Amino acid sequence: KDAENKLSALDSEKNAMEMAKTVSEKLIKFDVDLADLQNSKYTAVTTGKISAESLKTFKDDAADITEDIVILEEDAGSTDKTIIVITLKEFEEKINTLLRKSEFEKFEIVGLSGKPDEVIRNSESRLESISSERQAIMSQLQDVAEEWGDKLLVLKEQLEIEKERNEIHSSFVETEKTVMLEAWVAQKKEEKALSLIEKETEGYSVVESVEPTDNDEVPVLMDNPRFAKPYETFVEMYSPLRYNEIDPTIFMAVVFPFFFGFCLTDAGYGILVSLIGVILWRGMGKISKFMHDFGLIFISCGLWALILGLVFNGFVGDVFPRWILGAKPLPTTISALDAFVNPHNILIMALVVGFIHVNFGLILGIINNLRAGDKKAALGDQIVWILIELGVVLIVAGVMAPALGFLLYVGILVILAALGAIYYCNGAFGLMDVSGFLGTLLSYARLLALCLSTGGIAMTVNILTGLSMEMIPFIGVVLAPFIFILGHIANFAFQVLGAFINSLRLHYVEFFAQFYMSGKNKFEAFRAERSFTKIRR
Repeated sequence: KDAENKLSALDSEKNAMEMAKTVSEKLIKFDVDLADLQNSKYTAVTTGKISAESLKTFKDDAADITEDIVILEEDAGSTDKTIIVITLKEFEEKINTLLRKSEFEKFEIVGLSGKPDEVIRNSESRLESISSERQAIMSQLQDVAEEWGDKLLVLKEQLEIEKERNEIHSSFVETEKTVMLEAWVAQKKEEKALSLIEKETEGYSVVESVEPTDNDEVPVLMDNPRFAKPYETFVEMYSPLRYNEIDPTIFMAVVFPFFFGFCLTDAGYGILVSLIGVILWRGMGKISKFMHDFGLIFISCGLWALILGLVFNGFVGDVFPRWILGAKPLPTTISALDAFVNPHNILIMALVVGFIHVNFGLILGIINNLRAGDKKAALGDQIVWILIELGVVLIVAGVMAPALGFLLYVGILVILAALGAIYYCNGAFGLMDVSGFLGTLLSYARLLALCLSTGGIAMTVNILTGLSMEMIPFIGVVLAPFIFILGHIANFAFQVLGAFINSLRLHYVEFFAQFYMSGKNKFEAFRAERSFTKIRR
């Protein structure tokens, strides 16, 4: 406790010394004792900073109040002045009112004495002493922590567990000899829970197990295979699941890394992302579940970036074709999907992927609404868009194949029927969602945009590196590695962030919006969370 009090006193003194030093630095141009800049019996002294334009106005206005005023000024920057205003005590309030109107920044000089340069030297000397004293006290506290830290953490955890156990009794109904409680149990743990109750009560218990109704706010426990577990965090970030709703975690675990890899589309960057993932997984992941999961996500995202980079001809931009392969693409490149040669094919691929992604979401939405017994929502929110897409396909088929011209009219009828269903389910304003749905599909073109930006900026860095070597004598050879390394580090950081954010966006805005219903409660197991203690058997 003594050490804590000393630290508190030192911190207060440190703040005072820093404030004194700051004020003195602002008044360094004035050859004056700071003790003289405080009010006396007959005079009022105000010190601070004001703009040069406002100072001129202040002088004119102050002259109208009194001639018994002295204004000392020094430059405090390009357009600011540091001023000392001295006047009789009786005019203090009026002068201060003028200063407040002039956006005046007042300096607090209470308790300071000595000239500014002296105060600065003394403050710096005392700040060094305070730092040394703090280090000595912290060393003492470190010894205390090493001796008692683990014991205190154990005691704290045990007390918290006992506190929770006592508080939970307020949720029970009790008589002198009986206890009744009501709780949720995970479906797959139901038999184990019933068996445990039977065993621990030696058969002296009555248990009623019932299925939840539609009116119950059922807490949800997500149950996914190990490869999809890390992505539960992303789903929960969006919103808790509703009971009986389809859990999209597995779908996200498959598609999210693919979208990330599509946006990054560089094998070299992908390898680096996976290495970072391995470091997180094997390092901080051992003590943090979040870092463990995030590491696994990064590993899978990096692998997809590696695969698609090799297919789309991206390895640290065009570093291999430019300097190693003699202007030839990577051996693994599929020529039709070379991002530098056929970007239009990548756009088609992105839109096809988006079409499949959105329609899969629509199918999930239909299932969710039918499970909930809301047929109108299934029709107005999902089925109508599938019908519009079908109508467009029929119209295109009828135009491109004259022999099947009748499909043109069938497609028009299907679209009209879908628009009628939208009006029936959602009213006139629902028809405005047609353009929004088209925007949702076109939004997947961002996959191409980020793919090209990664390769384009990386290629630019490579070009600049080559130019510096060729055009700048002597220094260019030394400068080129810095341009290459720093340029690719910056590009890597921006593109990884962009790939991550846009992959999340395509799920949250385009995919989840088609089916996600959202619940309220996440299942929290009734058990003690132990990190420093364990149950003695």
